[in-house]
Amino acid sequence: MKITSIDTCILAVPTPKPMALNYPQHKLVVAEIGTDEGIRGLGYSLVFGGFAAEPVHSYLETRLKPALLGEDPLFIERLWEKMFRADMGIKKQGVAAYALSALDIGLWDIAGKAAGLPLYKLWGAVTDRIPAYGSGGWSKYSERELIAEAEKYAALGCKYYKMKIHHADPRENAKRVGAVRRALGDGLRMMVDVNQRLDVLANIRQAQVLEEFDLVWYEEPVLADDIAACAEVAHAIKIPVATGENNYTRFEFRDLVERRAARFLMPDVCRANGFSETMRIGRHAAAHQIAVAPHVVHELSLQVVGALSNGFLVEFIDWTPPDLFEEMPECRDGCFSVPERPGHGMALARGAKEKYRSA
Repeated sequence: MKITSIDTCILAVPTPKPMALNYPQHKLVVAEIGTDEGIRGLGYSLVFGGFAAEPVHSYLETRLKPALLGEDPLFIERLWEKMFRADMGIKKQGVAAYALSALDIGLWDIAGKAAGLPLYKLWGAVTDRIPAYGSGGWSKYSERELIAEAEKYAALGCKYYKMKIHHADPRENAKRVGAVRRALGDGLRMMVDVNQRLDVLANIRQAQVLEEFDLVWYEEPVLADDIAACAEVAHAIKIPVATGENNYTRFEFRDLVERRAARFLMPDVCRANGFSETMRIGRHAAAHQIAVAPHVVHELSLQVVGALSNGFLVEFIDWTPPDLFEEMPECRDGCFSVPERPGHGMALARGAKEKYRSA
Protein backbone atom coordinates (compact mmCIF):
# COMPACT_ATOMS: atom_id res chain seq x y z
CA MET A 1 0.00 0.00 0.00
CA LYS A 2 1.23 3.50 -0.81
CA ILE A 3 0.17 7.00 0.20
CA THR A 4 -0.96 8.77 -2.95
CA SER A 5 -2.49 11.97 -1.61
CA ILE A 6 -2.88 14.09 1.52
CA ASP A 7 -5.68 16.64 1.33
CA THR A 8 -5.63 19.29 4.05
CA CYS A 9 -7.82 22.15 5.25
CA ILE A 10 -8.78 24.21 8.29
CA LEU A 11 -12.31 24.08 9.67
CA ALA A 12 -13.48 26.98 11.86
CA VAL A 13 -16.35 25.79 14.06
CA PRO A 14 -18.40 28.17 16.26
CA THR A 15 -18.95 27.15 19.88
CA PRO A 16 -22.27 27.32 21.76
CA LYS A 17 -22.99 29.58 24.72
CA PRO A 18 -21.87 29.86 27.46
CA MET A 19 -18.56 28.44 26.22
CA ALA A 20 -18.55 31.09 23.48
CA LEU A 21 -18.10 33.74 26.17
CA ASN A 22 -14.48 32.57 26.42
CA TYR A 23 -13.90 30.81 23.09
CA PRO A 24 -16.18 31.88 20.19
CA GLN A 25 -14.74 29.17 17.93
CA HIS A 26 -12.37 26.25 17.68
CA LYS A 27 -10.44 25.19 14.60
CA LEU A 28 -9.62 21.75 13.25
CA VAL A 29 -6.53 21.23 11.10
CA VAL A 30 -7.63 18.30 8.94
CA ALA A 31 -5.55 15.84 6.90
CA GLU A 32 -7.23 13.20 4.74
CA ILE A 33 -4.71 10.58 3.63
CA GLY A 34 -5.44 8.64 0.43
CA THR A 35 -3.85 5.36 -0.66
CA ASP A 36 -3.56 3.33 -3.84
CA GLU A 37 -5.79 0.64 -2.31
CA GLY A 38 -8.68 3.03 -1.73
CA ILE A 39 -8.36 3.13 2.07
CA ARG A 40 -8.50 6.68 3.39
CA GLY A 41 -7.46 7.88 6.81
CA LEU A 42 -8.84 10.93 8.60
CA GLY A 43 -6.49 12.85 10.85
CA TYR A 44 -7.15 16.13 12.59
CA SER A 45 -5.85 18.29 15.40
CA LEU A 46 -8.20 20.40 17.47
CA VAL A 47 -6.65 23.84 17.95
CA PHE A 48 -8.55 25.06 20.99
CA GLY A 49 -9.81 28.59 20.47
CA GLY A 50 -8.44 28.49 16.93
CA PHE A 51 -5.19 30.26 17.81
CA ALA A 52 -2.27 29.37 15.51
CA ALA A 53 -4.24 26.92 13.36
CA GLU A 54 -2.83 28.53 10.22
CA PRO A 55 0.85 27.94 11.17
CA VAL A 56 -0.01 24.33 12.08
CA HIS A 57 -1.57 23.86 8.66
CA SER A 58 1.39 25.48 6.92
CA TYR A 59 3.95 23.29 8.72
CA LEU A 60 1.94 20.17 7.93
CA GLU A 61 1.70 21.08 4.25
CA THR A 62 5.26 22.24 3.68
CA ARG A 63 7.40 20.06 5.97
CA LEU A 64 5.54 16.89 6.95
CA LYS A 65 3.27 16.05 4.02
CA PRO A 66 6.21 15.63 1.58
CA ALA A 67 7.78 13.14 4.01
CA LEU A 68 4.78 10.80 3.71
CA LEU A 69 3.82 10.86 0.04
CA GLY A 70 4.75 7.59 -1.68
CA GLU A 71 5.35 5.76 1.62
CA ASP A 72 3.61 2.65 2.97
CA PRO A 73 1.13 4.01 5.56
CA LEU A 74 1.34 0.84 7.67
CA PHE A 75 4.96 1.56 8.59
CA ILE A 76 3.68 3.98 11.22
CA GLU A 77 6.63 3.82 13.61
CA ARG A 78 9.08 4.50 10.79
CA LEU A 79 6.98 7.36 9.42
CA TRP A 80 6.52 8.84 12.88
CA GLU A 81 10.30 8.91 13.33
CA LYS A 82 10.71 10.41 9.86
CA MET A 83 8.31 13.25 10.71
CA PHE A 84 9.72 13.73 14.20
CA ARG A 85 13.21 14.12 12.78
CA ALA A 86 12.22 16.15 9.71
CA ASP A 87 13.56 19.38 11.23
CA MET A 88 16.18 18.73 13.90
CA GLY A 89 16.34 22.45 14.66
CA ILE A 90 12.67 22.54 15.71
CA LYS A 91 11.43 20.75 18.80
CA LYS A 92 8.26 18.76 18.18
CA GLN A 93 6.20 20.95 20.46
CA GLY A 94 3.49 23.48 19.77
CA VAL A 95 2.86 24.04 16.06
CA ALA A 96 5.05 21.16 14.87
CA ALA A 97 3.48 18.69 17.33
CA TYR A 98 -0.08 19.61 16.32
CA ALA A 99 0.85 19.02 12.68
CA LEU A 100 2.55 15.69 13.31
CA SER A 101 -0.38 14.60 15.47
CA ALA A 102 -2.92 15.11 12.69
CA LEU A 103 -0.93 12.93 10.29
CA ASP A 104 -0.18 10.21 12.85
CA ILE A 105 -3.89 10.02 13.73
CA GLY A 106 -4.70 9.62 10.03
CA LEU A 107 -2.09 6.87 9.60
CA TRP A 108 -3.52 4.89 12.51
CA ASP A 109 -7.01 5.32 11.03
CA ILE A 110 -5.72 3.62 7.88
CA ALA A 111 -4.08 0.84 9.91
CA GLY A 112 -7.32 0.11 11.77
CA LYS A 113 -9.34 0.10 8.58
CA ALA A 114 -6.82 -2.21 6.86
CA ALA A 115 -7.06 -4.62 9.82
CA GLY A 116 -10.84 -4.28 10.11
CA LEU A 117 -10.51 -3.34 13.80
CA PRO A 118 -11.12 -0.31 16.01
CA LEU A 119 -7.82 0.98 17.30
CA TYR A 120 -8.35 0.04 20.94
CA LYS A 121 -8.68 -3.61 19.89
CA LEU A 122 -5.74 -3.35 17.50
CA TRP A 123 -3.64 -2.11 20.43
CA GLY A 124 -5.02 -4.69 22.88
CA ALA A 125 -8.31 -3.75 24.49
CA VAL A 126 -8.94 -3.35 28.22
CA THR A 127 -12.52 -2.06 28.14
CA ASP A 128 -15.10 -0.82 25.66
CA ARG A 129 -16.85 1.55 28.07
CA ILE A 130 -15.15 4.67 29.42
CA PRO A 131 -16.41 7.00 32.17
CA ALA A 132 -16.33 10.72 31.44
CA TYR A 133 -16.08 13.93 33.39
CA GLY A 134 -18.05 16.98 32.37
CA SER A 135 -15.69 19.86 31.70
CA GLY A 136 -16.21 23.61 31.48
CA GLY A 137 -16.67 26.20 34.18
CA TRP A 138 -14.86 28.88 32.19
CA SER A 139 -13.75 32.14 33.76
CA LYS A 140 -16.60 34.27 32.42
CA TYR A 141 -19.35 31.98 33.74
CA SER A 142 -21.59 33.26 36.50
CA GLU A 143 -22.36 30.95 39.44
CA ARG A 144 -25.74 30.30 37.84
CA GLU A 145 -24.08 29.25 34.57
CA LEU A 146 -21.62 27.04 36.44
CA ILE A 147 -24.42 25.23 38.22
CA ALA A 148 -26.49 24.88 35.05
CA GLU A 149 -23.56 23.32 33.20
CA ALA A 150 -22.80 20.92 36.05
CA GLU A 151 -26.48 19.94 36.15
CA LYS A 152 -26.42 19.27 32.40
CA TYR A 153 -23.53 16.84 32.75
CA ALA A 154 -25.06 15.25 35.84
CA ALA A 155 -28.28 14.67 33.88
CA LEU A 156 -26.19 12.61 31.43
CA GLY A 157 -24.98 10.50 34.33
CA CYS A 158 -21.51 12.06 34.70
CA LYS A 159 -20.22 11.63 38.23
CA TYR A 160 -17.42 14.17 37.79
CA TYR A 161 -17.34 17.87 36.90
CA LYS A 162 -14.33 20.15 36.34
CA MET A 163 -14.35 23.92 36.64
CA LYS A 164 -11.72 26.64 36.22
CA ILE A 165 -9.92 28.59 38.92
CA HIS A 166 -9.53 32.21 37.87
CA HIS A 167 -10.17 34.68 40.72
CA ALA A 168 -7.18 36.30 42.38
CA ASP A 169 -8.75 35.68 45.79
CA PRO A 170 -8.59 31.97 46.74
CA ARG A 171 -11.76 32.37 48.81
CA GLU A 172 -13.73 33.52 45.77
CA ASN A 173 -12.70 30.37 43.91
CA ALA A 174 -13.67 28.26 46.91
CA LYS A 175 -17.03 30.03 47.00
CA ARG A 176 -17.72 29.05 43.37
CA VAL A 177 -16.71 25.44 43.99
CA GLY A 178 -18.90 25.37 47.06
CA ALA A 179 -21.88 26.75 45.15
CA VAL A 180 -21.71 23.88 42.65
CA ARG A 181 -21.19 21.31 45.40
CA ARG A 182 -24.22 22.55 47.37
CA ALA A 183 -26.40 22.59 44.26
CA LEU A 184 -25.40 19.12 43.01
CA GLY A 185 -24.71 17.32 46.29
CA ASP A 186 -22.11 14.76 47.27
CA GLY A 187 -22.97 12.47 44.36
CA LEU A 188 -20.87 14.69 42.06
CA ARG A 189 -17.08 14.60 42.47
CA MET A 190 -15.28 17.75 41.40
CA MET A 191 -11.94 18.78 39.96
CA VAL A 192 -10.46 22.25 39.53
CA ASP A 193 -8.24 23.53 36.73
CA VAL A 194 -5.81 26.38 37.36
CA ASN A 195 -4.81 26.58 33.66
CA GLN A 196 -1.21 27.59 34.51
CA ARG A 197 -2.36 30.85 36.14
CA LEU A 198 -0.62 30.78 39.54
CA ASP A 199 2.89 30.57 40.96
CA VAL A 200 3.98 28.01 43.55
CA LEU A 201 3.02 29.95 46.68
CA ALA A 202 -0.33 31.06 45.29
CA ASN A 203 -1.15 27.45 44.40
CA ILE A 204 -0.33 26.27 47.90
CA ARG A 205 -2.64 28.91 49.38
CA GLN A 206 -5.38 28.09 46.87
CA ALA A 207 -5.19 24.35 47.46
CA GLN A 208 -5.42 24.81 51.22
CA VAL A 209 -8.83 26.51 51.00
CA LEU A 210 -10.10 23.82 48.60
CA GLU A 211 -9.11 20.79 50.69
CA GLU A 212 -12.55 20.55 52.33
CA PHE A 213 -14.16 19.64 48.99
CA ASP A 214 -12.31 16.31 48.58
CA LEU A 215 -11.37 17.14 44.97
CA VAL A 216 -10.36 14.38 42.57
CA TRP A 217 -7.47 16.50 41.30
CA TYR A 218 -5.91 19.95 41.10
CA GLU A 219 -5.00 20.58 37.46
CA GLU A 220 -2.10 22.34 35.72
CA PRO A 221 -1.11 24.57 38.63
CA VAL A 222 1.86 26.36 37.02
CA LEU A 223 3.34 27.05 33.58
CA ALA A 224 3.62 23.75 31.73
CA ASP A 225 7.23 24.62 30.85
CA ASP A 226 8.21 24.58 34.54
CA ILE A 227 8.12 20.93 35.58
CA ALA A 228 10.19 21.67 38.69
CA ALA A 229 7.56 24.13 39.94
CA CYS A 230 4.78 21.63 39.23
CA ALA A 231 6.63 19.06 41.32
CA GLU A 232 7.06 21.57 44.13
CA VAL A 233 3.31 22.18 44.19
CA ALA A 234 2.52 18.47 44.02
CA HIS A 235 4.74 17.76 47.02
CA ALA A 236 3.33 20.65 49.05
CA ILE A 237 -0.46 20.21 48.70
CA LYS A 238 -2.84 17.48 49.78
CA ILE A 239 -4.92 17.37 46.57
CA PRO A 240 -3.51 15.11 43.79
CA VAL A 241 -2.07 17.08 40.88
CA ALA A 242 -3.06 16.44 37.26
CA THR A 243 -1.16 17.89 34.32
CA GLY A 244 0.11 17.22 30.82
CA GLU A 245 -2.25 18.83 28.32
CA ASN A 246 0.50 21.26 27.31
CA ASN A 247 3.33 18.75 27.32
CA TYR A 248 4.20 17.22 23.99
CA THR A 249 6.60 14.29 24.13
CA ARG A 250 7.33 11.19 26.19
CA PHE A 251 10.51 12.90 27.32
CA GLU A 252 8.57 15.72 28.99
CA PHE A 253 6.21 13.20 30.56
CA ARG A 254 9.17 11.13 31.73
CA ASP A 255 10.38 14.22 33.62
CA LEU A 256 6.94 14.72 35.17
CA VAL A 257 6.96 11.10 36.33
CA GLU A 258 10.51 11.11 37.67
CA ARG A 259 9.91 14.32 39.62
CA ARG A 260 6.62 12.90 40.99
CA ALA A 261 4.95 16.06 39.70
CA ALA A 262 1.49 14.51 39.11
CA ARG A 263 -0.72 11.55 39.99
CA PHE A 264 -2.81 11.99 36.83
CA LEU A 265 -1.31 12.57 33.38
CA MET A 266 -3.37 14.27 30.69
CA PRO A 267 -1.77 13.92 27.24
CA ASP A 268 -3.73 15.41 24.36
CA VAL A 269 -3.56 13.20 21.24
CA CYS A 270 -3.72 16.32 19.05
CA ARG A 271 -0.76 17.92 20.83
CA ALA A 272 1.33 15.00 22.10
CA ASN A 273 2.47 13.95 18.62
CA GLY A 274 -0.50 11.74 17.90
CA PHE A 275 -1.73 8.33 18.96
CA SER A 276 1.77 6.85 18.71
CA GLU A 277 3.38 9.08 21.33
CA THR A 278 0.26 9.21 23.51
CA MET A 279 0.26 5.42 23.83
CA ARG A 280 3.98 5.47 24.75
CA ILE A 281 3.22 8.07 27.42
CA GLY A 282 0.31 6.03 28.76
CA ARG A 283 2.31 2.82 29.03
CA HIS A 284 5.21 4.60 30.71
CA ALA A 285 2.76 6.03 33.25
CA ALA A 286 1.44 2.53 33.95
CA ALA A 287 4.90 1.44 35.07
CA HIS A 288 4.68 4.10 37.79
CA GLN A 289 1.08 3.48 38.89
CA ILE A 290 -0.03 6.83 37.44
CA ALA A 291 -3.49 7.17 35.92
CA VAL A 292 -4.10 8.63 32.46
CA ALA A 293 -7.03 10.92 31.64
CA PRO A 294 -6.48 12.40 28.16
CA HIS A 295 -7.22 16.04 27.45
CA VAL A 296 -10.31 16.91 25.32
CA VAL A 297 -11.13 15.30 21.90
CA HIS A 298 -12.92 12.51 23.76
CA GLU A 299 -14.06 11.00 20.46
CA LEU A 300 -10.40 10.12 19.75
CA SER A 301 -9.24 9.71 23.35
CA LEU A 302 -11.71 6.85 23.87
CA GLN A 303 -9.50 4.59 21.75
CA VAL A 304 -6.51 5.38 23.98
CA VAL A 305 -8.23 4.85 27.33
CA GLY A 306 -9.85 1.66 26.04
CA ALA A 307 -6.38 0.19 25.46
CA LEU A 308 -4.66 1.26 28.70
CA SER A 309 -4.94 -0.60 31.99
CA ASN A 310 -4.25 2.70 33.78
CA GLY A 311 -6.81 4.63 31.74
CA PHE A 312 -9.15 6.59 34.01
CA LEU A 313 -11.50 9.12 32.39
CA VAL A 314 -12.07 11.06 29.18
CA GLU A 315 -12.81 14.78 29.18
CA PHE A 316 -16.27 15.59 27.85
CA ILE A 317 -16.68 19.12 26.51
CA ASP A 318 -20.03 19.25 24.76
CA TRP A 319 -19.29 21.74 22.00
CA THR A 320 -19.39 20.01 18.60
CA PRO A 321 -22.35 20.84 16.32
CA PRO A 322 -24.36 17.85 15.05
CA ASP A 323 -23.31 18.46 11.44
CA LEU A 324 -19.53 18.28 12.02
CA PHE A 325 -19.04 14.50 12.33
CA GLU A 326 -21.08 11.64 10.91
CA GLU A 327 -21.56 9.93 14.24
CA MET A 328 -20.33 11.47 17.48
CA PRO A 329 -20.15 9.04 20.45
CA GLU A 330 -23.00 9.62 22.92
CA CYS A 331 -22.63 9.91 26.68
CA ARG A 332 -25.00 7.51 28.44
CA ASP A 333 -25.06 6.91 32.20
CA GLY A 334 -21.89 8.96 32.48
CA CYS A 335 -19.91 6.76 30.07
CA PHE A 336 -18.98 6.51 26.40
CA SER A 337 -18.86 3.28 24.46
CA VAL A 338 -15.71 3.09 22.35
CA PRO A 339 -16.68 3.21 18.65
CA GLU A 340 -16.47 -0.25 17.06
CA ARG A 341 -15.97 1.05 13.53
CA PRO A 342 -12.53 0.19 12.06
CA GLY A 343 -9.85 2.79 12.75
CA HIS A 344 -10.64 5.55 15.20
CA GLY A 345 -14.26 5.51 14.07
CA MET A 346 -14.68 9.19 13.22
CA ALA A 347 -15.64 10.71 9.86
CA LEU A 348 -16.55 14.24 8.83
CA ALA A 349 -20.21 14.68 8.04
CA ARG A 350 -21.26 15.31 4.46
CA GLY A 351 -21.05 19.03 3.81
CA ALA A 352 -18.98 19.79 6.91
CA LYS A 353 -15.91 20.87 4.96
CA GLU A 354 -17.94 23.13 2.72
CA LYS A 355 -19.76 24.71 5.66
CA TYR A 356 -16.86 25.23 8.07
CA ARG A 357 -13.80 25.50 5.84
CA SER A 358 -11.74 28.63 6.46
CA ALA A 359 -8.54 27.67 4.60
